[in-house]
Amino acid sequence: MIDVVRNRVLRWIKRSARESVVQARKLLWQQRARPDFIIIGAQKSGTTSLYSWLARHPQIRPSFVKEVHFFDGGLDPAVDSYQKGEPWYRAQFPLRRSLQPDKLTFEASPLYLFNPLTARRIYDWLPEIKLIAVLRNPTERAISHYFHMKRRDREPLAIADALRAEQGRLAQVIAAKDFKNERFIHNSYKSRGLYRVQLERYFELFQRQQILVLESETLFAEPTAVLRTVFEFLEVDSGCQIGHVKPHNVGSNRSQVDGAVYDYLDQYYCTHNQALYQLVGTDYGW
Repeated sequence: MIDVVRNRVLRWIKRSARESVVQARKLLWQQRARPDFIIIGAQKSGTTSLYSWLARHPQIRPSFVKEVHFFDGGLDPAVDSYQKGEPWYRAQFPLRRSLQPDKLTFEASPLYLFNPLTARRIYDWLPEIKLIAVLRNPTERAISHYFHMKRRDREPLAIADALRAEQGRLAQVIAAKDFKNERFIHNSYKSRGLYRVQLERYFELFQRQQILVLESETLFAEPTAVLRTVFEFLEVDSGCQIGHVKPHNVGSNRSQVDGAVYDYLDQYYCTHNQALYQLVGTDYGW
């Protein structure tokens, strides 16, 4: 418990320090770029690794922080970052003059894929933007998400109980469209793996050629090949070598999971995965 409290305090200090810097960067917000592309999720699917790798390309500049959380309103239920407006958002990005003539800038906020409000908000602000979604086997993603919440002391239940309790926990929150509720953000283990409905919100607004869908397992198994695909999608030098591609943000507290949990999740996702394969035209074999 002491470690949990200490980590929460450290995260609060880091957020406060970052916000102070953002306030200073806002002074030149009109001279700052808008993002050229966004990694929209999914959570626990490799977005941190992809963000880090792309930031090493000489034609790509990252946002001030990886997870800006503007279009989803942020992770703090008491503060809506979307209401902070364009000056705050633009403060997250480099000055335009530092990007010319051929450099891009971007951010990566994994909640963007899951939050029902985000696709429309991004389209209204940035209708020409390119989007990257990284999808992980939803069974593995849900289990990883659960242990991530255990590590942060946000989940008191055993994994099987937490998965079965999810619908009841979220029903009222979703009915009220309270998408900044902590339950919606932190305990949506199964719901975040319903990728078809999440991607459809984007496909209904953006042209298909604006959206690149990647599979997490392939990203880590064949990073060089996948990065070449991403560079081609972004129209930057696809032959660029960025050095060693080591996975980032790998959880360390995962314990043995009963086979019944895997069976439960695989059955839950079976028809949803088939619908996803039809949407994206690729069978991931989940």
